[in-house]
Parts: sequence; C-alpha cells; structure tokens
Amino acid sequence: MSDVPTPPLADVTGLLAGRVAIVTGAGQGVGQGIAEALAAAGASVVIAARRLETGEPVAAAIRESGGDATAVRCDVGVEADVSVAVAETVERFGRLDVMVHNAVSPPGPPLTLQEIDDDTIAAQITTSTTASFHCATAAFPHLAKDHGTLILLTSPAGIEGSGNLPLYGCVKGAQRGLLKSLAREWGPAGVRVNAIAPVAWTPAMDVATAANPTLEARLRGRTPLQRIGDPAEDIGPVAVFLASPMSRHMTGQTLAVDGGRYLGL
Repeated sequence: MSDVPTPPLADVTGLLAGRVAIVTGAGQGVGQGIAEALAAAGASVVIAARRLETGEPVAAAIRESGGDATAVRCDVGVEADVSVAVAETVERFGRLDVMVHNAVSPPGPPLTLQEIDDDTIAAQITTSTTASFHCATAAFPHLAKDHGTLILLTSPAGIEGSGNLPLYGCVKGAQRGLLKSLAREWGPAGVRVNAIAPVAWTPAMDVATAANPTLEARLRGRTPLQRIGDPAEDIGPVAVFLASPMSRHMTGQTLAVDGGRYLGL
C-alpha cells in the first residue's frame, strides 16, 4: 500500500443515529467498509451476505466496536431472499432508511465479447442489474416512509465503458440507467437514489497484486492522489454522506470515488 499522506477523517459520530441500513455483499471488501462506516456514524446495519460465515464476522466486529449490526443470509439474485432480508430488517428494527446494493459477480479476467460464455453473462446480469431491481422493489415502501435512500455501487466502467471487460461495463452502465429512472420516479415521494463508482483496496486486489507485483505501482501511477482507496475510510464516508441529510437535495447522481482516475464527469 502507498504511504502518501492523507487528510484526517471527519467526525461523523451520530450523523445516522436512529437510521437503519442494509448493505448487500458486505462480507468483505467495499461492502464491509461501507457497513463499518455507516455503523460508525450511528446507523443500525444489516449485513446481507450470500454466506452467513462471511457476513456474521463482519457484524460481530461492528458490535465489538460499539456499533449495532446483525447478519442475514441473502442471495441478491433471488427475489425472495431480498424480500425476506428486508422483512426481517423491518421486523427487528421497525424501519429501513438506507438500502445499499453492493454485491457483485466478479468480472474475472479480461475477455473479448466473443470469449464471454452464457453462464458469465447470466451471473453478472443477475447480481448487478436484476438484483438492483430486487433491492429497489423490496425497499421502496419502507424508504418512502421517512425520506430514505437507495445507493447502488457501480463502476467507472459503467460510465466510460471498458475495452477489457465489456460485459462488466454493460451491467454497471445498466445500473446507472436504473438509478436515473428511479430518481425521477421516486423523487416526488422524497426518496433519493444515487451511486458510488469506487476504486478501493479489497481482497481481490490482494490476489491480483500477488500474481502481478507491478500492478499496485501502475494503478497508483494512473491516480492523481497517488494511492488506492480504503473501503472503510475512503468509500464508506461517501456512503454516509449519501445516506445522510447532508445530501438531501441530491439524486440521480454517480460519485466516482477513485482518487481521480476517472475525470470524465
């Protein structure tokens, strides 16, 4: 990791007190970082993970740090799973204010369009695009009760495309089309819909750099801030901002949180 100096974190203690959030795919990586940041800001957080053995340790760590968290098993590609996760959240906490859809099917190695098989297409469409519909549909009645918000995790690839990962660029672009449409539909109900396009250091990055020792230096070299983001300290606070009243007049937007790698907005 880079030793480039960074500004201190802002104190957001209590900013989300009394609010309840679900974070999908929060068993590791960016989802875990967002869950930790939301909890640190005072929200009660539900870790929705496909496998409880990854979700429960994250919830336990948040509780040990003084936060309020629980884990539920949820395959976001299964509509019934998402509905149950939302129902259990509302039953336990009495409300749902923030729905964060972060779960993603790994994009895999670079492939041309002709090399992508049907199983990979189905998995990525289901986890990124179809699951966004599931999360939105299940959460909306609860979000509409008290000016709630839906946050989707997309990618710079969904903004500018990707010559190496055309399918990934496609499904992430579809999420942005959905959020803009929902921002228009849900605005009159007081529900905001925004997205984060992050670049952060995750377990997948560890695997990639182990296989390619020059990767980190190349990534930092293409990033104006000269470092790779931290899920909890760099991506998480942006989710806190979008979940809080500080962004109350903001909807239909995508925030690229990548150290400046993407400058096309």
